[in-house]
Amino acid sequence: MSTRSTGTLLENVKTVVYAGLIAIGIRTIAFEPFNIPSASMVPTLLIGDYLFVSKYSYGYSKYSLPLSPNIFSGRIFGKLPTRGDVAVFKYPRDPSIDYIKRIIGLPGDHVQMKAGQLYINGTQVQRTPDGDGIADSEGVRVMLKRYIETLPNGKKHPIFKISDHEQLDDTPDYLVPEGYVFAMGDNRDNSADSRIMNGSGVGFIPLENLVGRAEFVFFSIDATSPWWQFWEWPFEIRWSRLISGIN
Repeated sequence: MSTRSTGTLLENVKTVVYAGLIAIGIRTIAFEPFNIPSASMVPTLLIGDYLFVSKYSYGYSKYSLPLSPNIFSGRIFGKLPTRGDVAVFKYPRDPSIDYIKRIIGLPGDHVQMKAGQLYINGTQVQRTPDGDGIADSEGVRVMLKRYIETLPNGKKHPIFKISDHEQLDDTPDYLVPEGYVFAMGDNRDNSADSRIMNGSGVGFIPLENLVGRAEFVFFSIDATSPWWQFWEWPFEIRWSRLISGIN
């Protein structure tokens, strides 16, 4: 092999390595893509949404790094989420799994559900009827009641409810410990979240487990047709959701 060919090969390898390092850097300190596999966050997020999460929003923990190496604990440049943020975090019982929910309770808060109504620090959170909506439930599309919820800081967002008499509509008064947050799905009656403290639930979420804040949907597809029916692909894309912010 000539010296010129060797030099060209080395330059190409260096270019690939540099590109890989830049991509890892962006993924670590800036943005990371995620997709939505379940209906726990409808109507805000739909199955088949692809979104970007800002890694810098809450600072950095070991979970900000690829493969989550156990090289330090806590957070660097850490700051608390804002109540109402839609956040990605590592499932406390298995950090290899990513979850996405809405931050409802901050350290020191009291959070409770009573007769389907959310209470934060003893005050009922305002909830305004907003018509009906449709969501998937175990492969079946069901009609749900839609509300606009207004959190104590003025943050407004939609939620879905089946009724006010479901399994998680009456809970204990949860006191969020220091160093943790409390999160719930917007699809309130179909979300395994912080209201479930054992089994398959989430419980309190350590601040260290936060990955970042969901910023915007960059792609969305309602993949109902078989993958080989490529002529259906353009009709499955939810064009109106492309490059849309997450409230």
